[in-house]
This record gives sequence, structure tokens and C-alpha cells, in this order.
Amino acid sequence: MSMIKTADDIASMRIAGRLAADVLDFIAPFVKPGITTLELDRLCHNYMVDVQKVIPAPLNYRGFPKSICTSVNHVICHGIPTEKKVLKNGDIINIDITVIKDGYHGDTSKMFLVGECSVLAEKLCRVSQECLYLGLAAVRPGARLGDIGHAIQTHAEANRFSVVRDYCGHGIGLVFHEDPQVLHYGKPGTGMLLEPGMIFTIEPMINAGTYHTRLLPDQWTVVTRDHKLSAQWEHMLLVTDTGVEVLTQRPEEDLSHLSTPTSDTQVALTRV
Repeated sequence: MSMIKTADDIASMRIAGRLAADVLDFIAPFVKPGITTLELDRLCHNYMVDVQKVIPAPLNYRGFPKSICTSVNHVICHGIPTEKKVLKNGDIINIDITVIKDGYHGDTSKMFLVGECSVLAEKLCRVSQECLYLGLAAVRPGARLGDIGHAIQTHAEANRFSVVRDYCGHGIGLVFHEDPQVLHYGKPGTGMLLEPGMIFTIEPMINAGTYHTRLLPDQWTVVTRDHKLSAQWEHMLLVTDTGVEVLTQRPEEDLSHLSTPTSDTQVALTRV
């Protein structure tokens, strides 16, 4: 599939993006101390399949065994839901949702604060969300991918956090992962030129410690090498003629001032 989407592609991906965002809204009330990540997976799976009539894209994708990714505390990404992982007060968790509707993918994720979290955990989740918004604000025709990475890296490092290098955002459409690769660090004015009709994800993974990662023996779960916290937010976006359209925007988000993160940008931090 071309990196420049047709009008029909874009219309279909608006639907897929809206459905993916809806799953995050659905699952929010269930994310609380005492629930297992396996139960979160079951709830999301049933909602996607039985209510939305969509396909959970992660299920059996290259062998991934579940319908969502649940990444808790020092897990950076691709956490596998399990009966053994019980959420407790003070945890932070990223829930990553990808649906397939009529062949098209919708991909998004957000952080949830479970009960009363530490000051560091709250700051990490807030700053990582601000990094996403700053990355989105850098998207416009004529900009370059390096501008996105630079905006994210600058904000993260100004807050004494680090940006994961080993995993990135990606183009998306009829294929789950396609070009371009969207790095969350870089130099302004470098990388691929952005053009109207491109659709890709921005999904910065921000660590409280160093950016180094470790892949667990299950060959999916990625953790921080120093065992410190990590947070991630993800949106799927369209490059428009004048800027950016966020295809996975949730109702609680005001994205009208993407270039200036304020206290308003924290509204999506869900404490449960």
C-alpha cells in the first residue's frame, strides 16, 4: 500500500481509528487494583469482536498470543496479558489497541494510573503524553520526520527522561506496520519529507532511567534494562494539506493547541 493514501483509504482509516479509540474508553472503568491483565484482554477482545465487529490485530500477529498489549511499570511495550499479572495500587499501565475494520488498521494506546501513584510515575506519564502532543504538533506538509523526533527528544530530555531508540512509530493502513519508520529522536530538518495523505503513528516510549532495553525470553515483552519505569502514548494521524488530523483522538482530549502543552494536556491521564 502506498504511503500516500487515497480518499477511500482515509475514510476507512477514520473509522478504524475511531473504533480503536473507543476500545480505550470502554476499558477505562475496568483498569483498577485487583484486575489481571488477562481479564483486561478478555474484556477488550469480547468488546471488539462481539460489539464492534472488528478483528483484534495483535491476536496471532507473528505469533503474539493475545488481543491487546498490556505494559506495566518497567515494561516498555508488547507486554503479554497474563493471569499472573494483577494490577496493584501505584502501578502504571499502557494499554495498546489495534483493530482491523474492513481490512484497515486503527492503532492507539494510552497510560492509566492505578490508584495513588508516585510523583515520578505521574510526571513520567504526563511528560510522555506531552512528548506525543509535541510530536503531533510538528506534523505538517513540508516538515520532515526528524522534526517530530527532535520535538519529542528535546522535551523528554529537558525533563531528565530518555527516549527509547529500539522501537518506533510506523506507517499503517491495510498493513499493520509499513513505511515510514517514525523515530522518536532525531535532528530537525532531516529524514523523509511529509506529504498530505500520509498516515502513520507517533508512539514515544519514554523511560525514567536510561533508554536501553531488554527483550524477554517470550520474544515479545520489552523492558527497561535498568528496571526503571517507562511510559508510552500513541496516536494514529493523517498529514493534511494544512497540518495534522488525529484519527484516534478520544473525547476527553483537546488537541486544538498541540504546540503548547499546558495543564490542559493532562486531561487524558486516567487515574483508576
